[in-house]
Amino acid sequence: MLHPQAQAFIDLLLQRGVPPTHTLSPVDARAFYRERRSVTQPSPGEVAEVRELSAPGPHGAIPLRLYRPLGTARADVLPVLVYYHGGGWTIGDLDTHDTLCRELANLSGCAVVAVDYRMGPEHRFPAAVDDVLAATRWVRKEAGALGLDAGRLAVGGDSAGGNLAAVAAIAARDAGDLPIAFQLLIYPATDMRCVHPSHTSNGQGYVLTSDTIKYFHDHYITDPKHDLDWRASPLLHPDLSRLPPALVLTAGYDPLRDEGLDYARALTAAGNRAVYVCFERQIHGFITMGRLIDEANAAVAMCAGELRRALMPGS
Repeated sequence: MLHPQAQAFIDLLLQRGVPPTHTLSPVDARAFYRERRSVTQPSPGEVAEVRELSAPGPHGAIPLRLYRPLGTARADVLPVLVYYHGGGWTIGDLDTHDTLCRELANLSGCAVVAVDYRMGPEHRFPAAVDDVLAATRWVRKEAGALGLDAGRLAVGGDSAGGNLAAVAAIAARDAGDLPIAFQLLIYPATDMRCVHPSHTSNGQGYVLTSDTIKYFHDHYITDPKHDLDWRASPLLHPDLSRLPPALVLTAGYDPLRDEGLDYARALTAAGNRAVYVCFERQIHGFITMGRLIDEANAAVAMCAGELRRALMPGS
């Protein structure tokens, strides 16, 4: 059964006549996504520090935002989650995921560095991948100056950001120059071919529709052959062994549900530690809707708990 609170959110969108994302220009879609925060998200929690940063990248400067959790001092050396926001590689920014990053920091006791990577259609695949790798390497390089522990660095993200986190973990392993301790994958996109059964069963009626997925895909991917590139579809990488421990979280009424499950299965089959949790009654995007959906807050707490356990064992 779809959770009544998720159904109420869907009904609210219909009552207010909110246009589906795929009917909007990217500029307008970004504005709608940003403005929706006041309706769906809890108020931003207080943290010990928020600092705007910038990392160099192959396509230019990459804006970052550092959060240090309540109860910590500037002198404390903290483990860090490098977080990539969701939004189909087309929408979303540091502000749309500000509340979530604050929650993850405070509940885990870890610092969080959010990455404002380049998006389509202005910057197509693999620009986002290039940005998140450059930003994450920069965070590790500058960890000492930032009061962060380079030896306890995790990557994470939701949806498109979950895709980028999975890709970053693989790329870091292959390059051998960026040790990653944990990956937090929240309803990640792992297969650009969109062939899993949940794309059909959940493709209409649950906010993220097949039309919206195509809209996001086509703003990011320029060549159909890119769908088979593991940097777009990490599930298709021929070797998923020797990757960091992972939490893979999905939603039961999400078109991406089955590819998330298959990625967790593939990680486990390749010998990695992977925890898989499906919030059976939820829709894609629910984790940032804690003002309306109680299970969102439970999901955030779970993510933070797994992050703490991975980066601060014994705490």
